[in-house]
Amino acid sequence: MENKHTTVEIYTEYTPNPNTLKFITDKTLIEEGSVDFPSASTAESCPLVLDLFRFDFVKRVFMAANFITVTKSEGMGWDEVSGMIKSLIKGYIEEGKPLFKETHKPVSHTAPVEGEPEVVTKIKVVLDEYIRPAVEQDGGAINFESFIDGVVKVQLQGSCSGCPSSTVTLKSGIENLLKRMVPEVTEVVAEGV
Repeated sequence: MENKHTTVEIYTEYTPNPNTLKFITDKTLIEEGSVDFPSASTAESCPLVLDLFRFDFVKRVFMAANFITVTKSEGMGWDEVSGMIKSLIKGYIEEGKPLFKETHKPVSHTAPVEGEPEVVTKIKVVLDEYIRPAVEQDGGAINFESFIDGVVKVQLQGSCSGCPSSTVTLKSGIENLLKRMVPEVTEVVAEGV
């Protein structure tokens, strides 16, 4: 009988949020989109994330293409807990366990939708092509929520949620870029900051 055990490499990166660490793997976790788990009660579709929430110091989990960001409580240092998290993720993937129950499908909130206004499509393109890669580099995600009367509403997830520098990033980075590239935009506001 052939052993289907696969070796997984995982390394960590610090994010601008000191309570969030990014665990990057050499395997694809999600084909497209991302999933934010702000609490254990939202993780029923993902057994790996449920297991991560069994650590009492885990406060939030975010999963994207090839990484998982974990937000911990402030009482512990990463040097105390990152090894446990890394081992759990590595073991889970190496054993080939499914990451999601069949009923779950991650969705992209920035994909253009047929029939939406052209300005909304432009905003989503800027978010996807210019902003999303930078936000993902820091272990987070940005999702389009709405565009009403010049105001773009976005949702920040992963390491961006609760990050001390997220408001500055939102106003001086994201808002300035969107205003420059889509003149109809007058302001950007965020949920999850």
